[in-house]
Amino acid sequence: MLLSKVEQVYLDLSGKELIYSPTEKIPVIQVPNFPELGKLTALRFIEWVQANPEGVVSLPTGKTPEHFIKWVSHIIKNWNKEEISSILKQVEIDLSKKPDVSKLRFVQIDEFYPIDSAQHNSFYYYIQKYYFSNWGLDPKKAMFMNINEIPTPNNLPLNEIFPDQIVDLSLRTRWASTTQERLQKSAIEIVDEFCTAYERKIREMGGIGFFLGGIGPDGHIGFNVMGSDHYSTTRLIHTNYETQAAAAGDLGGIEIAKNRLVITIGLDTITYNPEATAIIIAAGEAKSNIVRDSIQNEQTNKYPATVLQRLKNARFYLTNGAAFRLVERRFHDVSLEKKISQVSIERAVINLVLEKQKSLFDLTTEDYKSNKLTQLILERTGKSAKEIGQEIYDAILERFNKGMETISNEVILHTGPHHDDIPLGYLPHINHLTRNPSNKHHFVTMTSGFTAVTNSYMLQLLEDLKSFLSNADFRGRFKDRYFNPEFKDGKDRDIHLYLDGLAAHSRTIRKEAVSRRLLRNMIEIYEEDNVNYLEDRVDELINYFKTQYPGKKDIPHVQKLKGMMREWEEELVWAFFGFNTSSVTHMRLGFYQGDIFTENPEMNRDVIPILGLLKKIKPTIVTVALDPEGSGPDTHYKVLQATAEALKLYEKETGISNIKVWGYRNVWYRFHPAEANIYIPVSLNSMAIMENTFLNSYGSQKSASFPSWELDGPFSRLAQRIQVEQYQTISTCLGKDYFLKHDHPRVRSAFGMIFLKELTLNEFYEHSSELRKLTENY
Repeated sequence: MLLSKVEQVYLDLSGKELIYSPTEKIPVIQVPNFPELGKLTALRFIEWVQANPEGVVSLPTGKTPEHFIKWVSHIIKNWNKEEISSILKQVEIDLSKKPDVSKLRFVQIDEFYPIDSAQHNSFYYYIQKYYFSNWGLDPKKAMFMNINEIPTPNNLPLNEIFPDQIVDLSLRTRWASTTQERLQKSAIEIVDEFCTAYERKIREMGGIGFFLGGIGPDGHIGFNVMGSDHYSTTRLIHTNYETQAAAAGDLGGIEIAKNRLVITIGLDTITYNPEATAIIIAAGEAKSNIVRDSIQNEQTNKYPATVLQRLKNARFYLTNGAAFRLVERRFHDVSLEKKISQVSIERAVINLVLEKQKSLFDLTTEDYKSNKLTQLILERTGKSAKEIGQEIYDAILERFNKGMETISNEVILHTGPHHDDIPLGYLPHINHLTRNPSNKHHFVTMTSGFTAVTNSYMLQLLEDLKSFLSNADFRGRFKDRYFNPEFKDGKDRDIHLYLDGLAAHSRTIRKEAVSRRLLRNMIEIYEEDNVNYLEDRVDELINYFKTQYPGKKDIPHVQKLKGMMREWEEELVWAFFGFNTSSVTHMRLGFYQGDIFTENPEMNRDVIPILGLLKKIKPTIVTVALDPEGSGPDTHYKVLQATAEALKLYEKETGISNIKVWGYRNVWYRFHPAEANIYIPVSLNSMAIMENTFLNSYGSQKSASFPSWELDGPFSRLAQRIQVEQYQTISTCLGKDYFLKHDHPRVRSAFGMIFLKELTLNEFYEHSSELRKLTENY
C-alpha cells in the first residue's frame, strides 16, 4: 500500500503499523494530540494540492477541523518563513511549489434545510468564513449548497412555504391536499432536482479528489447517518436522533434540530473517484468506540465509514485517544510496557468479565487465553487466573470501602465547568456528605453557561414577568425596595419562595419566584429600577427573542441575562440541601464567549479569580471535572487547566500541599473502573433525589434542548443510567450475591455506582500537564 511522504513520516513517528490486518479494514495513522492531528492533515492536504493543483476538494465544518484550518492558513501565509520551511522539509514537501488554493474546485459536503444561508449557524456561512475568506479559495470554482439561491415556487421565501420550518417528505409520494402543501411539494421537488444536478456536476468533474471529514457519534460522515445506503448520492433527507443531538447546539435546540432536514452528498459521491484521497479525522477517547466499529467491521450500512474500504487511498487519522479501542493497537501498547501496569491489567480483565458475563472468580484460564490481551497478562505476570482475579477483587473492595467511609471535618470546594456538572457527576455522594455538619461546603460554577438557555425558554420567562408586572402586589414590592441591589437577602428570599411553591405544588408561586429573580437580574444588568422603564425593557426583550433566529450568538447583555438565569437554577439546587447564596459562587470566567473555536484561559482573567476563591474558602478537598482529551465540551478541559494553575499558585503562596483533589465525570464520559479509586454506592432513594432536584431546579434544562446523543431526555436520566451501568459492572465482577447478601443496608440498597479518582496535588498537576500535551501540543 503506497503512502505519501507526509504519511510515511508520521507513520514512522507513531511506531505503529499502517494497518493491522485482518482486524483492521482501513489504514490508520496515529498522532499524540489534537493540534498535531490538524498539522498532519494540513500537511497531507498541502502535499495533495501540489500534486493536484486544480483538484476537487470537499472539506468539513464544525470543531474537529479547527487545527487543520489554522495550520493550512498558517503554512500558506508564511510559506517562505524559516519556521514553515523547516516543517515542510521534515515531511519532504517541495518548497519551490507554493500551492495556489484559488485553483481548487470546492464541493460543499452538507447543509441544513430549510435555513437562511446568511445565518451564522449555516454551513455555507462557515465555509465562507473559514475556507474562502481565510484561505483565498475562489467562489467561482466552487459548488455550494446555498439554500438562498435554490429556486422556490413563485419565488416565495422559504419561511412562507414552510412557516413552521417543518418539511414533510411524504409529499414526495402523496397528493398535496392544500394550497400550502402544493407549494411545499413543489419546493421539495425543486430541491430534489438541485441534488440530482449537484451529483451530476461532481461526477462530471471526475468525482471528489480529496475528501476530509469528521465522524459523528453514530458514525455519520457528512449527514450520511447510521444505516445509510453505501450507494447513496446527494439528497434531501431526515437525520437520526444522534445527529440531531449533535446539531442542537448549532440550531438552537433539539426541538429545532428534530424538524430540520439536511442536504448531504452521499457515500457513493465520496467514493465515486477510485483514486480519491479520503481521510476521516477523529480526536479523543469519546470517539474511540465508533472509530473501532468503523475500522474493524466489514462493509455494512450500520457504520457509514466502512464504505471507505472501497478506496485504496482511504485513511483514518486519529489521536491516540481516538485509537484507544482498536484492539491490535491496544495490544501493541500494552506489550511495550516493561511491566504491565495494574491499570492495564484491571482494564483488560474487567473487560473480559463483561464480555464473558462471569465474575472475577468464575473466569477460567481458557477464558483468559481466548483474548489476546488477557493471555499476554497471564504470560507476563506469571500468575494464575485465580490469583489475578483475587487481586482485582481485593482492589475493588478497597475502593468500595473507601467510598463508604464517613467524611468529617473537611472543607470541600465543589467546582463545575457548567451549571449542573456537579449534580450530574456525584450528587448522591453530596447527599451523604451534607448530613455531617462538621463538613463545610462551597459550590462554584466556573462559566456563565448562557449557551445552554434557549430563546424560547427566555421568551416564556419574560412573558410570565410581563404578566406579574401588571399585578399591583408585585409592583408594590418596588416601594418596599425588595428589588434594590443593596437588599442582600433578596436573592435568598426569591429562592425560598420558589421552594415554598415546590412544597405546596403551586406553579403560580414558583412562577412568581422566577419572575422576581429575572426582574432582579434585569435591574442589575441595565442599572434601571424605574418600573415603567423596566416594562419597556421586558417588551424589548420579548421582541428580541421572538425575532432572533435560534442558534445565533447573543449580544453581551442577553448573554449575561441568560447566564444569570442559569446561576439562579444552580442556587436552587444547593438550597435543597440548606445552602444559601453565600455558599455559591458564579465565576463567569472570560474565556467562555460562545464561539465555535473558544479561547484558552488567561492568567489574570481566568486563573487569578479562582486563586482568590481558594484563599477565601481554604479548602481541604477540591473537586474537578476530570474528562480525558477530546471528550465532552472543551470547557471542561479549560476549567481544569485554570483550576490547576490556581492551585499551584495557592500552594506556592500558602505552603499548603495536602489538599486532596476528587476528579469526577458525568454525562460526557465515564471512568473505566480501573481508572477510579473511589466507588460510591447509589440507592434508588438517592437517584430519586437527583431526578427531583434536577427537574425542579434546572428549568432551562427540563426539556433537554441540548441533550446528549446517547439519550433523548434530560441529563439526570442519563446520569442515572450511567450510575446503573457502573453498578452492574462492579456487581458482575464481584458476583450478584455480594450486594444481595451483604450485612450493610447501604450496600444492599445499592443499584447504582459513582466512580471518583482521588489525587494528590502533585498527581493532579501531572494529570493536568499530560492532558495539556494531548490537547494543546504544549
